[in-house]
Amino acid sequence: MEAISISPHIKRKANGKISIKTGNKSERVMKWTISTLTLLTIMAFLFFNYDGLDLAKAIPETAYNLKVMFLEPGLSHFTWGAAFYQVGITLGLAFLSTILGAVIAFFLALMAATNLSNKWISKTVRIFVAIVRAVPTVLWVLIFAIAAGLGSEAAILGMLFHSIAYLVKAFSEAFEEVDKGIMEALKATGASWWHIVTHAVVPSTFTYLLSWTFLRFEINFSVAVAMGAAAGAGGIGFELFMASGFYFDMREVGLITYMILLLAIILELMSTRLKNRYFPATAK
Repeated sequence: MEAISISPHIKRKANGKISIKTGNKSERVMKWTISTLTLLTIMAFLFFNYDGLDLAKAIPETAYNLKVMFLEPGLSHFTWGAAFYQVGITLGLAFLSTILGAVIAFFLALMAATNLSNKWISKTVRIFVAIVRAVPTVLWVLIFAIAAGLGSEAAILGMLFHSIAYLVKAFSEAFEEVDKGIMEALKATGASWWHIVTHAVVPSTFTYLLSWTFLRFEINFSVAVAMGAAAGAGGIGFELFMASGFYFDMREVGLITYMILLLAIILELMSTRLKNRYFPATAK
């Protein structure tokens, strides 16, 4: 019996029964994507080179290394004072790249926001920062290392470049959410562009700017740990690289991992307190 179509997912048959077809195009695409990725993952494991791998030895040795790392942490190649100093270097790299990036990104975001800037200027800035964001931070660090040499300078420049692109997108989208009525009212009173920015845009978006900046600081801290080894920038990341790649000291690796984890938790608690104080509606 032929069915009478009522909607793409509901059909009424001639005998009066209704046939409901579940799912839509986006759900089917998502299912096919997940299935394809799962299949590719399984195939990747099948094509690995397992020569020389002895699971009977690998599993107990891995378990022993994890036990030593996390149950018997300790310092062997540097002191506690040196450890806190290296942590300070890592925090300094993250803080400097975040603060400089936030200041520069603020002014670029004003040019990128469609409600505050010319259409062509906005598009140009958006395309530029999109290209910058598409390149991983570590590649920017290595690019700047060609000119500045491996060290903290290259690490800061690389993180700064990517932080600017990241925050420009976040800040400009926040600026575009400002109530148009407020801006029109200020324009009607003869307020200049800069007065609109300082008296309407910034007060309305301050909590967003603060939240995004602190989030980027958390990201930069994690990146600074990695750059300590990849770019020779020093800090606790370099000590982690030396302990794992040169000394093979699992106890030291475990202690450094605990220090990084503790700092990450502290930063998360600080972020939560800032959200509760300045942006309680989002924190709930």
